[in-house]
Amino acid sequence: MTETVKISGQTVGLSRLDKVLYPDAGLTKGDVIDYYRRIAETMLPHLTDRPLTMHRFPDGIEADGFYQKEAPDYFPGWIRRVSVHVEEEDGEQEQITCESAATLVYLANQACLTPHIWLSRAGQLHHPDKLIFDLDPPDGDFEPVRQTALDLRELLQEVGLVPYVMTTGSRGMHVVVPLDRSTEFDRVRTFARDLAEVLARRKPDQLTVKQRKKKRKGRLFLDYLRNSYGQTSVAPYSLRPLPGAPVATPLDWSEAHDRDLRSQSYTIDNIFRRMGQKEDPWQDFLQDTRTLDESRQMLDELLEEGN
Repeated sequence: MTETVKISGQTVGLSRLDKVLYPDAGLTKGDVIDYYRRIAETMLPHLTDRPLTMHRFPDGIEADGFYQKEAPDYFPGWIRRVSVHVEEEDGEQEQITCESAATLVYLANQACLTPHIWLSRAGQLHHPDKLIFDLDPPDGDFEPVRQTALDLRELLQEVGLVPYVMTTGSRGMHVVVPLDRSTEFDRVRTFARDLAEVLARRKPDQLTVKQRKKKRKGRLFLDYLRNSYGQTSVAPYSLRPLPGAPVATPLDWSEAHDRDLRSQSYTIDNIFRRMGQKEDPWQDFLQDTRTLDESRQMLDELLEEGN
């Protein structure tokens, strides 16, 4: 059974609305579509202009999903495409961007539960406007993640940057810094690595920049590796393919002080109640962009001091 809806000036076909995608909660594809339609106004500013990778689950979260980068030929022409260079193939491919509620609903109808977005935007794909740290618990305990996010905030502010934080809806948190797109990925990644090194030196018993798990010895890995061309991160307000349909949720920093906070604190069941009580904590993200030039000088001083 199919139906059509008119959204943001486009006619979108919907199908198999009663297909159960989250068996534990009894959530159907229709429920997922309704979620993304309702969240669109808040979510779209975080998606616009960014090449997108779809994490699709046509048979629900208990079956294997798959990632899809290249835009399928059958996607309608009104969905915007961006040509991106695929370095490992030394070629070009078309990826979609999500510019409208119609696109978001269309993707949900394709059982795309989780959009993953680039750290850069069309027009300057080699110049990120985000620097990101991905924090996951080393042993399932969320408390080290929460505390490390607060420590990262302090250090990032120390070098003149404006950090933002969100739960990933999975296991951890992201600490993200808006940039002015003046710096290429290699320099951004080096900066992130060096800043992680400073923080790991300050808390050597809790934190590490060692990539190999056997060398971490139970410490939390300050993962800066996403800061590379073509890498993605889960988009704010995305559903995750996990029981209960948790949501990747931007936070105020005051909320990161809550010891009861968990990565899956917010779900499809409570996110709209939260949004009815507070505005999007990331609504000013693109107004807080900074260059890394002065911050690089301050970070170099900290490295020289051994702090």
